Amino acid sequence: MIWAKQLMPVSLAAQFDPALLDRAGPRTARDWIVDAVGFLVAVAFGVLILIQGEHDSVHPLTGSQLFIDAVCGAISCLLLWWRHRWPLGVALVCVLLGVFSASATIAGILALSSLAVHRGVRQVLLVAVLWIPQSIGYAIYSGRTDAPTVLLLALAMVLAAAAWGMFVRARRQLLHTLRERALRAEADQLLHADNVRMAERTRIAREMHDVLAHRISLIALHAGGLEVRPDLPTEKVRETAVLLRSTARQALEELRGVIGVLREEPGHEVAPAAPQPTLVDIPRLVEETRQAGARIDFEMRVDRADSAPSALGRDAYRIVQEALTNIGKHARGTAGRVLVRGAAGSGLHVSIRNSLPVQAHARPSLPGSGAGLLGLQERVTLAGGTLVHGPDGSGDFVVDAELRW
Repeated sequence: MIWAKQLMPVSLAAQFDPALLDRAGPRTARDWIVDAVGFLVAVAFGVLILIQGEHDSVHPLTGSQLFIDAVCGAISCLLLWWRHRWPLGVALVCVLLGVFSASATIAGILALSSLAVHRGVRQVLLVAVLWIPQSIGYAIYSGRTDAPTVLLLALAMVLAAAAWGMFVRARRQLLHTLRERALRAEADQLLHADNVRMAERTRIAREMHDVLAHRISLIALHAGGLEVRPDLPTEKVRETAVLLRSTARQALEELRGVIGVLREEPGHEVAPAAPQPTLVDIPRLVEETRQAGARIDFEMRVDRADSAPSALGRDAYRIVQEALTNIGKHARGTAGRVLVRGAAGSGLHVSIRNSLPVQAHARPSLPGSGAGLLGLQERVTLAGGTLVHGPDGSGDFVVDAELRW
């Protein structure tokens, strides 16, 4: 679970944020190549425009105008190297210089396209609108009489540059969104897998507690009987030893089944699971507890117990098993009573009652985690039933469950 929690923040931290597209990061080798190509293209077209303006016989430029045009065009081309970091500023300066320079036109178009890639629509529209007075201003400055033609040509290039930049931005946003969805799905999958692992581990822990705690408590009870009665006949000692060995073997078999689940690997044959207990196994469970020296009064009135659902039988068995285990741990020497009754359609009632031990004469109890009854509460709740446990008014400790059937 810790591993999954460590991965999740990393994935979720990489979620798409629109501000990431507006943030200039370290320039990559691809950025250097693109910037160099853009700079060379702007310089080449700027030189061609200057040459054409110098030899234009219809609208010739004076020497000072050509000089100003060349200087403004050179500045615009150089500014292209910073268009990723300050796209709006570079685009505005290029528009301003374009009033006095035709050679700055291509640099301004590239700056506008970069602005459309790295900034929102409002800034792009602002710069695009400024191209209208810029084109008119250059026509007036250069003395051209075909201002509408210049304006239409400029607007065509502006629209093409803005559309291309917006397309690139939209594509980047789509890729970032898809990546964010993939990362979120990965994080959700890790969380789901972690929850499944935790649920399985909880189930295994519950099974180990339900099964092994009862077996080991029986072993302790049998051994305690030998301890307090060293004068038992040889035959009785041998019988107790057989019970100890049988109970220990059953505990080992059940432990081996649980460990087999924990060690299960893909591609390996899964060890057959131990048979799950049912309603008809409850009498045998009570008899095993009686053989350990416990005094248990047992009554079972269930119609067609062998046809009860497996989940119902398993839950009832575990309830009786946990209650008998607690009697052996914390109330040894007291009498207990187990009552199981019910039928299909009317539900199943399971009740285990035992007298509370006299603390002054009680022997040291076996250690317990206190999680057994909590596990039973969870098990019964998940099954849609109710469970009540604790001392009642008569001084007995009661575990009472109502299960759906």
